[in-house]
Amino acid sequence: MMGFGRNKISTLKIVRNKKFWKDVDLIIWIVPFILVHLSCLLIASTQRNLGITDWYQHVITAYIGSLIVYFLAQLPLQDLRKYIIPIYFFTISSLLYVNFSGTSALGAQRWFSFAGLYIQPSEFAKLSLILVLASILDRKRFSDLSHLIKPLLVSFLPWILVFIQPDLGTSLVFGAILLGMLYWSGMPYEWAFIVLATLVTGLIANLYHFGLFIWIPIIGFLSYKSLPNHKKLLTLFVVFLHSIIAKLSPWFWETVLRDYQRDRLILFINPSKDPLGGGYHMLQSQIGIGSGGLFGSGLMQGQLTKLKFIPEQHTDFIFSALGEETGYLGTLFVLFLLFILIFRLIKIAIEARTDFESLIVIGIASMFIFQIMVNIFMTIGLGPVTGIPLPFMSYGRTALLVNFISLGFCLSVSRRGQSLRKNL
Repeated sequence: MMGFGRNKISTLKIVRNKKFWKDVDLIIWIVPFILVHLSCLLIASTQRNLGITDWYQHVITAYIGSLIVYFLAQLPLQDLRKYIIPIYFFTISSLLYVNFSGTSALGAQRWFSFAGLYIQPSEFAKLSLILVLASILDRKRFSDLSHLIKPLLVSFLPWILVFIQPDLGTSLVFGAILLGMLYWSGMPYEWAFIVLATLVTGLIANLYHFGLFIWIPIIGFLSYKSLPNHKKLLTLFVVFLHSIIAKLSPWFWETVLRDYQRDRLILFINPSKDPLGGGYHMLQSQIGIGSGGLFGSGLMQGQLTKLKFIPEQHTDFIFSALGEETGYLGTLFVLFLLFILIFRLIKIAIEARTDFESLIVIGIASMFIFQIMVNIFMTIGLGPVTGIPLPFMSYGRTALLVNFISLGFCLSVSRRGQSLRKNL
């Protein structure tokens, strides 16, 4: 009888595992698998003849991440709601710890050491923010600007803690997550424009101060037309906010931003102004991608990659190694894989059972979209160098692990959505 009981339990496990693989979303499994293994070859190429095995750590982290994906895919995300507040405060605590006692490298204090591993809390903070915002925005309906206060407040604290590390790139990702989730939850696109316009106000204040006399009245007019209630009062608030930003932007530019951050934000317009300094990475990256031509020089054959013309190429500038060694066709192939992954995530968000789950997936999609666009733009010279990695391809164990945890959340939503459709 005991043997029969054990056989029955084993049979149940087999059935459960078969059900899991039957419901599995192949795109979310296969695309990262291809990207990770391709990036391992590129990472090895950037470090060949140096005796460094970062490619090996990259693939090991990916396999550990895949195991996490498997377990998270079977977890209903609704079960996480009761842990969201502790997760958020633990995230804030870890960011505070890093800012005061973290490990510094390359001019930034972003890591802490645990069991011989360097962990970057700002990467986990992205997921924490997504969970908190999903809980706040669940079933929320926007009728006036006061509904933005709570999402903005919970986003501001991790943003400022990451920004002062300093980590400008990751802090920008928080903004992309916030805007993507606000729009998905029903915020009018005019409000998103008013929020994004603050960046334009800051730029005009630094580059063409007199343009503010035209720009701020335009923002005030658009605010008055788009705001549903208390039009006059809220329009005055928006105009006041943009005026304050215009006043503080020059001080922020000169005092808060460091020299290399200012160089990164300016030199992408004309990197040849400082070809051996701030513009060096960008110029060499463009040369490397251009030298690949249509078919590339071949994996492990890139000469610019071999000669280390681009410092830290295995991290933020892995796309330049891809362009040199696989050519235009190789970059198109990677872009196609990233496109179908994002497309699949958006489809999962649309078909999710609950608003909470849908918002989590769209937050993750927003995070990926922003990182992909900014990373590729900076490697081809269309955007500033911000230090944002390319998902699943740039070397970085914490970032890669967070990417796989994100996919585990998305697979959980996908499986629950599929089971709902089957029961209809």
